[in-house]
Amino acid sequence: MSPRSADPGIRHALVEAAARLIATEGSPGCTLRRLADEVGTSTMAIYTHFGGMEEVRSEVTKEAFARLSRHMGAVEVTDDPVADLCLIGWAYFTNATENPNMYRVMFMERPPSDEAATVALGTFDQLVAAVRRCIDSGAFDPGDAPSYATQLWGLVHGLVTLELAGLLDAGHGVANLIATVRSLFVGYGMPRDALERSLAVASERVSGAPATGGRRR
Repeated sequence: MSPRSADPGIRHALVEAAARLIATEGSPGCTLRRLADEVGTSTMAIYTHFGGMEEVRSEVTKEAFARLSRHMGAVEVTDDPVADLCLIGWAYFTNATENPNMYRVMFMERPPSDEAATVALGTFDQLVAAVRRCIDSGAFDPGDAPSYATQLWGLVHGLVTLELAGLLDAGHGVANLIATVRSLFVGYGMPRDALERSLAVASERVSGAPATGGRRR
């Protein structure tokens, strides 16, 4: 089978199966034979799409961060940067809960390859840019955008991890996410009334209801 005739459906199935095996059994559980058996294909098919198991593992990590990037990138930029930032956090949260195996591979396995790390850093850059808009608009006090972004990343990551571990149900996870965002953003210098308006706008955008602010640009 040549690369030209390789079935993209098989490639997708291999990536999904590898993510599931790594997430549930760790990297040692994702072997060439086990992966082929999971997908119902041959080991030669794996070599058709990938150079070997190391490339498979790298591709799973790249795909995981690519999905996260697409979720975050789908958030529209409006004249309410705080609402936009809240929705980026929500995109992160929903991506993780919709793709739990991919999420576990991203953050609960060994460090990614250089190529996968480049994709991963791109998602952090998206978050930093959103935080910087909040600082530049005056919504947040002047500060170091990467530091603020790291704090936000740690917040959402922690709650996602608790939910995926079964220690928080979905309702508690979301409620605690909103409550902690309130505390953190007030700590960044945002007045509570302005914060509540931005949270309301973000909520309306998630639900699809007509928003009272946050015009697109």
